[in-house]
Amino acid sequence: MIVEDSLVVRQLLSHIVSRDPRLQLAAAVPSAEEALAEIARVRPDVISMDIRLPGIDGLEATRRIMAEHPTPIVVIADAVEERGLRISMNALRAGALTVVEKPLGPGREGWERAAEGICTQLYIMSQVPVIRRRAGSLSAPLPTPRHFAPLPAPAQPALVGIGASTGGPPALARVLGALPADFPVPVLVVQHMGAPFMEGFAAWLDGLVAPRVTLAQDRILPRAGHVYVAPGDRHLGITAGGLMQVSEAPPVGGQRPAADVLFQTMARNLGPRGMGILLTGMGEDGARGLTALRNAGGLTLAEDETTAVVYGMPAAAVRLGGVSSLLPLDLIGPRLAKAAGGTETGVRPK
Repeated sequence: MIVEDSLVVRQLLSHIVSRDPRLQLAAAVPSAEEALAEIARVRPDVISMDIRLPGIDGLEATRRIMAEHPTPIVVIADAVEERGLRISMNALRAGALTVVEKPLGPGREGWERAAEGICTQLYIMSQVPVIRRRAGSLSAPLPTPRHFAPLPAPAQPALVGIGASTGGPPALARVLGALPADFPVPVLVVQHMGAPFMEGFAAWLDGLVAPRVTLAQDRILPRAGHVYVAPGDRHLGITAGGLMQVSEAPPVGGQRPAADVLFQTMARNLGPRGMGILLTGMGEDGARGLTALRNAGGLTLAEDETTAVVYGMPAAAVRLGGVSSLLPLDLIGPRLAKAAGGTETGVRPK
């Protein structure tokens, strides 16, 4: 189902979808009200959601769909429009799976690549099982953390690296929201997301959590109390001298940025002074790097299947023996705070 108020863009998206043999258009509607009325009848496998809609906007539509008819949602947004970008990030928090840039018309530079990317995201996300989200509902009891065969006790970390993909933005908000503004260790983050959205994503996250969140810069020393997000279409790592390394090196496993690059540089240059966390995500990015970091003596955590939107990346790390502890999402932030020398209490996001 396509939800888009602009007739031109709605027709363009319909054309893009109709060309792809993996997809079949169930419906194309101009408003959230019509989408909510039609969804039970057409039962789409995935929804393309415009975020700036008349009447009910895309954020509220996402909330209602996830409460009443849970369906994978891909947000289609303009990456340069600040208010729409903020709503898009909040839609991810409400249950949408990913955000992609609104396409330009045929004949524009990069048109075919953009069209293929949209269809691929719609197809992939249509395979993701989603759960019903009801506002104000009681949380289920947290599962028991799973700990694996111990290695020598890691040192207090000098740097924390976090990798995430599908479902990552709200998961990162929860984890980083458990940290105080004066968290004593710098945090580096790799989140798979379209390059045009990364600056807005960092700004959105900065408004939710106590530590300062910015895009990483090459050859800069990371500071305590700061979170550094990999820029769009750039790898992020750490050098032997402790400086951030932002590079245009080739994609690893089809990803740039890649969590594997971050974790592998941490393993090589920090060893037991590095701590790695792998959150929800599709595929296997981060699994090999996290394993290398654990083998180098670092503490490694991964998100448990019970809370991960997609358990692919954490599961791959578990299979390789790269995980020290498997934890539900709400226990990762407090565990991180404790590992860095604080308590396991955590704080509320700002």
